[in-house]
Amino acid sequence: MAGGKLTPRQKMINLMYLVFIAMLALNMSKEVLSAFGILNNKIESSNSITDNRNESSFLQLQQKAKEQPLQYGDKKAKVDKIRALCKDFSDYVENMKTTITKGFPKDKEGNYPCEQMDKSDAVDNMFYQGDKESKQGKEFLEKIRGFAGQIKAIGGSSIAESEMKKIEKRFATDDVYSAKAEAKLPWLDYNYHHFPLIASVTKFTQLQADIKTTESDIMEGMFKSDLVAAASLTAYQPIVVPEKTAFFQGEQVKGKIILGKFDPNLVAKSVIVNGVSVVAKAGQADFSFGAGAVGEHEITGSFNFDENNKVVSLPIKGNYVVVPQPKSANISADKMNVVYRGLPNPMTISFAGISDDKVSASAPGLSKAGGNGKYNLNPGSGTEVKVSVTAKLPDAGKSVSDSKIFRIKNIPAPAGAIGGSVGLQKGAKSRLEVSQVSAVLQDFLYDLTFQVTRFSFKVPGQAAIIVSGDRVNAQCKAALARASKGDQISIFDIKTKIVGTTAAIVPKDAAPVLYEIQ
Repeated sequence: MAGGKLTPRQKMINLMYLVFIAMLALNMSKEVLSAFGILNNKIESSNSITDNRNESSFLQLQQKAKEQPLQYGDKKAKVDKIRALCKDFSDYVENMKTTITKGFPKDKEGNYPCEQMDKSDAVDNMFYQGDKESKQGKEFLEKIRGFAGQIKAIGGSSIAESEMKKIEKRFATDDVYSAKAEAKLPWLDYNYHHFPLIASVTKFTQLQADIKTTESDIMEGMFKSDLVAAASLTAYQPIVVPEKTAFFQGEQVKGKIILGKFDPNLVAKSVIVNGVSVVAKAGQADFSFGAGAVGEHEITGSFNFDENNKVVSLPIKGNYVVVPQPKSANISADKMNVVYRGLPNPMTISFAGISDDKVSASAPGLSKAGGNGKYNLNPGSGTEVKVSVTAKLPDAGKSVSDSKIFRIKNIPAPAGAIGGSVGLQKGAKSRLEVSQVSAVLQDFLYDLTFQVTRFSFKVPGQAAIIVSGDRVNAQCKAALARASKGDQISIFDIKTKIVGTTAAIVPKDAAPVLYEIQ
């Protein structure tokens, strides 16, 4: 288009063509800026989901630490510190985002004015003084560089080496090769220098995503390490199980030595009991030897396996007592160490060495259940119940007696469920409209069936609705129609009754359940 003498008309055409090219470039620039905004929103949404997942995982670990402090207490303490470190780092990045976007507030839909955020001044001024890194730029780099090291210092051996390498790579700040410059550039220059503001905001959001992912990976890895340990042969515990707990003089001591985690396909290379080799079977070994004198005796030895071309020896340690005559009763709850009010708690009551027809037991609510030594105990009021036992000895009809105190507990409250699943549920509105609201008692010794009779239904920004029965009604569906994606529907004040028992038991309200609209 240049060169030669041009007519006024041709000059005008050329000018219009240049304007058209410029407009195309401008439109493309706006589209790119908008694309960064869309990407930023998606990462923010993903970060919110990761936060919820991390909180749920932490609550599980917190409960495990409460129930089993020796096994999970140390891990929970480390996770507490790592979560605090991650929050501090993420908040630091969020403060920088707030500073550089001060003049670009989000609209009511939560979107930045992306097309206006095409300048790089805000980030350049924050991270640079001229062409050199500013104090804040150096601080930002130190934050990133030191993060992985701080994680490693806190987690120690609880974090797998392979996982630690992933974290170190995720937060590496090595120089980066630039095809445009045909040379390596400092990490800060390559990622933040002279970039449009919206692009830098998106990179900050991605950095926050990396922080949250690291937190998630660490908690998941700690649980995974427990599963790996449980799968190893070292997780098996040999248990000595005699035919009975006490033996008379002159008897043969008979019983089994079994592994606490039984596997029918697991056969030991060898089994040694009290210095003698015995035959190994699938996950167990039979033994038999003389009882010995009156008193307590030990059973020792080892289960030996081949694992990874090494011999793994699992020590056997047990004991038994040789007694001349039975002098105490064996009273035990078949399923639990407490009894529950309103339920027929199964019990086995016997006297060692004495037949069932010579044994009698009594307690408030105790009744025979059929079978030798089988009873049901249905306790009433109070916090304890005493079970008394009397037995007639074979010699001259003498009697011996014993007793034991059991604690009485109420049935715990069930957990609310949607479609049979407890906790935070996610799905479409249509699924909630047809799902049954139920209640389940998790990790309880009895299989109790609960029927929901009433519950409250709450959509954010709307009044709670009280529903009779176990499914949402038309009023709930109308409220649900006004809910938006991401809204969490609360179902609470869940009233239930126990089905299939004649006992007059009034259950506690079931724990609430949440449903997030997708």
